[in-house]
Amino acid sequence: MRIQSPKPFNCNCHDVSIFVFQCRFTSYSSFPPQNHHASCTLLYKKPFVESFEETPLLVAVLTYIGYGILTIFGYLRDFLRDWKFEKCHLAREREEQKDFVPLYQDFENFYTRNLYMRIRDNWNRPICSIPGAKMDLVERVTPDYNWTFEHTGNVLKDVINMGSYNYLGFAENTGTCADAASECTVKYGVGVSSTRQEIGNLDKHEELEKLVARFLGVESSMAFGMGFATNSMNIPALTGKGCLILSDELNHASLVLGARLSGSTIRVFKHNNMQSLEKLLRDAIVHGQPRTHRPWKKILVLVEGIYSMEGSIVRLPEVIALKKKYKAYLYLDEAHSIGALGPRGRGVVDYFGLDPSDVDIMMGTFTKSFGAAGGYIGGKKELIDYLCLHSHSAVHATSMSPPITQQIITSMKCIMGEDGTTLGQERLCQLSENTTYFRRRLHEMGFIIYGNNDSPVVPLMLYMPAKIGAFGREMLKRNIGTVVVGFPATPIIESRARFCVSAAHTREMLDKKRKFGQS
Repeated sequence: MRIQSPKPFNCNCHDVSIFVFQCRFTSYSSFPPQNHHASCTLLYKKPFVESFEETPLLVAVLTYIGYGILTIFGYLRDFLRDWKFEKCHLAREREEQKDFVPLYQDFENFYTRNLYMRIRDNWNRPICSIPGAKMDLVERVTPDYNWTFEHTGNVLKDVINMGSYNYLGFAENTGTCADAASECTVKYGVGVSSTRQEIGNLDKHEELEKLVARFLGVESSMAFGMGFATNSMNIPALTGKGCLILSDELNHASLVLGARLSGSTIRVFKHNNMQSLEKLLRDAIVHGQPRTHRPWKKILVLVEGIYSMEGSIVRLPEVIALKKKYKAYLYLDEAHSIGALGPRGRGVVDYFGLDPSDVDIMMGTFTKSFGAAGGYIGGKKELIDYLCLHSHSAVHATSMSPPITQQIITSMKCIMGEDGTTLGQERLCQLSENTTYFRRRLHEMGFIIYGNNDSPVVPLMLYMPAKIGAFGREMLKRNIGTVVVGFPATPIIESRARFCVSAAHTREMLDKKRKFGQS
């Protein structure tokens, strides 16, 4: 028997951390009870492999030098703009308003003016087709170094789409989902023009919520028209002053905004680091609230299923164990993991074979694996009844569009096999195969990639700022569309390209990306 777990609790995105748990054995007698590693090993039923290679020293130094050069030239260009040698295209104060309280902060816009503008052509590219495995892009050119763009009238056809979160390939304009959405549009129209609490509650909405609850294995659920607002508008309804929120340092902006709007005390733990989380939980129990030292009204732990910039998967068995030990509540955001993980496509809970009732608030979105829009929250009936009355998104937001609702219902039934076919299971298997193949081939080619071996989000490290724009442009020249990301969305020395693998991708498409890497 051999269990490999080097540094399972001290890793972060800057450390080398390969965390492997082999739990197919029946005996663990070789580990003493006090061994923390062994006790956590018992929580896992399958190998759990994640890799975060440390930035090479030379690469880090060269990256800092690159940003330094960009900064120096940025200040030089700002000097030339101040003296009217170069035109500034950004909004600035008028001369007669120089003595007023500044409306625009020049220093805050420094990065936008001098760094982002150099590579702005890599983002916001207009798409004129469905964002499926392939897509069509509107060709554009810039006469003034990315300050403005002009459309040429040409279309770039059949660009391989490696950027959309179309994990199961349901973003399509043909097939059962598209047909059902079309029929629903004819019957119900496109919009509802009212909130759920007024006259915007359709039978389709209730059908969807019952289906989602059954899909997740929870008592009840509630659907919302916007995924971002599902987090930002519901967390303030769950916690408030006198409550403590423990948030992973790499949580999505919607979770961060929701936590801040709640008025709760927020403390951040290191990414996927259980020692850091347990220390915060222990301190919260021992010391209580600041100054008064009264017990916290609630302690809420915020985590994601798959972290979209790192490609890592939450260590949910350990999080649940800590949550039970310290009597905290758990809020799980499955935006990227629902539909993309687990043998039945039911997210990270299904992936680890856990009981859904161990997660207090299950949140997810329909924007990715289901090819639609909106989000949901699932849990106990008391939770959903409370949110129906207190959630800002439920009370004030317009109801979900009927054809979008039908798209979700049809795709979810397909995943569950309730459409009478095996198409859903086939797509789940295809996504898993594509993910394994793509990650393995990139690794064999010598690229540094981050995240979990089973994650369809594949970050490929670029590091240097000049590579961000160059990589995106060169990929597009080869008819491959991808997402490149740099500071401030990532640490300054960890710029990257992010690939999103889909069940709709063929082996030929993935091999084209591989051949580009070899060229």
